[in-house]
Amino acid sequence: MNTNGIEARLEAIEARLNGESSGEREHEHIWTFLTNHTHVLICLWRQPDLRLRDVAELVGITERAVQRIVSDLEDAGVITRERDGRRNRYQVHVEKHLRHPIESHRTIADLLALVGTEDVLEVRLGGDRGQG
Repeated sequence: MNTNGIEARLEAIEARLNGESSGEREHEHIWTFLTNHTHVLICLWRQPDLRLRDVAELVGITERAVQRIVSDLEDAGVITRERDGRRNRYQVHVEKHLRHPIESHRTIADLLALVGTEDVLEVRLGGDRGQG
C-alpha cells in the first residue's frame, strides 16, 4: 500500500471519529503497514475518552480484540486507563520508546507525528493536551 492508501485509511478513521461516512465498504480487508495496536493507539490519542466499541468499529476489528490490545498497551506502560465517571479515559505516554529493536530508538511521539496526528509536536515541546 502506498502513502496515499495509508492517508486514505487514516482519513476514513478520522471521518468516522467525526461521525461522517468514509465511503469505504464496512468489512473490506485492507492490508496496512501499521498494526492494529498502532491503529488503536492513534484512536485513543485522538480521542482519549472513546469507547472501545467505537475504537473497534474505527479499526475494523472486534471489541474483544481491542480489549486485548488495550491490555497489551497498558501492560507495556504505553497507556494508562483512568475512570472518568462511567467512562474510561486513556492517557498515552508519548515518551515511551517503540518496542522492536529496529525502531526502538524512536518514541510513541515520533510514531504519532509520522502519521500526522494532531498536537504531537506541541506535547513534545511541553504543551498540555492532557496526554503524557
